[in-house]
Amino acid sequence: MRIGVLTYHFPPEPAFLPGSLAEELAARGHEVRVLTGFPHHPGGRIHPGWRQRWWYETHSERLTVRRVPRYAADASPRARLAGQLTFATAAALAGRRFLAGIDVLHVCQQPAVTLAAAALRRALPGVPVVLHVQDIRPRGELTGEPGGEGTAAVLRRLLRGADAVAVSAPSMRDLVSAAGADAPRARLVLPWTDERIFRPVRPSPAARRLVGGTGRCVVMHADAVGERQRLETAVRAAAAVPDRMDLVLVGSGADEPRIRGLVADWGVRNVRFVDGASPVAMADLYAAADYQLVALRDLPELRGVVPATLPAAFSCAVPVIAAAAGDTATMVERARAGLSCPPEDPTALADRFWLAAAIGVEARTGMGQRGREAYQRHMSLRAGVDRIEQMLYDVAAGRARRALTPNASHQTPKR
Repeated sequence: MRIGVLTYHFPPEPAFLPGSLAEELAARGHEVRVLTGFPHHPGGRIHPGWRQRWWYETHSERLTVRRVPRYAADASPRARLAGQLTFATAAALAGRRFLAGIDVLHVCQQPAVTLAAAALRRALPGVPVVLHVQDIRPRGELTGEPGGEGTAAVLRRLLRGADAVAVSAPSMRDLVSAAGADAPRARLVLPWTDERIFRPVRPSPAARRLVGGTGRCVVMHADAVGERQRLETAVRAAAAVPDRMDLVLVGSGADEPRIRGLVADWGVRNVRFVDGASPVAMADLYAAADYQLVALRDLPELRGVVPATLPAAFSCAVPVIAAAAGDTATMVERARAGLSCPPEDPTALADRFWLAAAIGVEARTGMGQRGREAYQRHMSLRAGVDRIEQMLYDVAAGRARRALTPNASHQTPKR
């Protein structure tokens, strides 16, 4: 097949899913054309060594990447909207020619790509579309930003008009249905991770010193430090069991200064921060910890979200403590790959921390192995691309059948 891929982020940005999907589809013999922007995430600045220009393409066997310029800043809501509008305009102009003749368009659907997807659909009439929904932001959050009301309306039209919708968690079916998608068109494609990085390894001495220097049980949180995670809960829980475990926070985010301030103000001695860890070092850090903490706030829209840290921990064979509701907790429990508790409940999480420290090494290893097995069966790159490839085949064939139907109906019946 000739497959177009529309994505706001693409490697060398930390965009595991679209990058690995495009490479794997090309490796399976498809002609893949990726339409994206110049790399600027994270940080909101064009990466060093890159210069935006109108005509920029890279080619490898069966894979072509076309990058279009955009306003590359995300420091404010207005800047993010400017980036989305300029990307949508450039994608529609370039995509009309670059994607001409494709059999199907795969859209890595995030809020930032909504306007571009709508513009490209108008530029490529008749091309079937698979929306791969990774995150559904609540309508209130969208409408609270400049242009958000219009973006929310466009997203609803996209969901209604898509030939198929891939969702990353079972509960997300309900979210996309509520947002306008036809429920029977939604299929589950669990998220995978970068398997070249996240895999079982033996921790290096340096990682052990950095992560587990005290000798106590180590719970690591390797994700954004933001409002969705509400890590105040984890800090309070760790403070309640100071002699049992250490909480190591790897990552940054908008809420990091506040969390650091709370740790200092409360005098919490068993919470540590690790700065500047590169992606290629993460498996080493994961291996040096005893558990990975996956934390999400108790919000309806987050019950259908699977954070990237969950498949990463499963792939690394590291047991998980899930302080979350919905699909994240369910997946950990069904795989018997760790412990879970309700979100935003410091007392319940402190109890999980205490229990985690009491569990022996052999039992922890068993949890990690079961998580690894669940990842390989249901969440791996191969499993995910198998499902997406089948969706692409199905919608392309369906559109072809519908295109033939009018011709058949206009035939004069024989008497």
